[in-house]
Amino acid sequence: MSEKLEAPAPSTSRLGRGLYLAAGCAFVVLAILGVFLPLLPATPFALLASGCFVRSSPRLAAWLLRSPLLGPLLRDWQQRRGVTLKVKATAVLVVVAGLAATLLAADLPLAARLAAVALGAVGLAVVVRLPTLR
Repeated sequence: MSEKLEAPAPSTSRLGRGLYLAAGCAFVVLAILGVFLPLLPATPFALLASGCFVRSSPRLAAWLLRSPLLGPLLRDWQQRRGVTLKVKATAVLVVVAGLAATLLAADLPLAARLAAVALGAVGLAVVVRLPTLR
């Protein structure tokens, strides 16, 4: 595991860099929201934000890696291509607890309940499919 992973080359076009930058910023917002909102997993959005920043702004990519909230997760992904079991378990627990609280406590119409279950299932599927570090 001592090999160094090469970062993708930044986009050479101005439009490409701008699009990656805008997407990276949007994914950071979603990742931060995912830390606090139970049906929105933070992990995939943090990984997407990092990928976008690597292609658009080395400065923002480095800032994200230094972040106390998302940095450890991103370093694990970049260096070892996976997430820890603790990260996965926490994400699954938060999504399941948030979904259960939503379904039990909120008086939602059937369509909203089904939408919440569908979103929770997608979030769980994404998190569970991430490689687990041993």
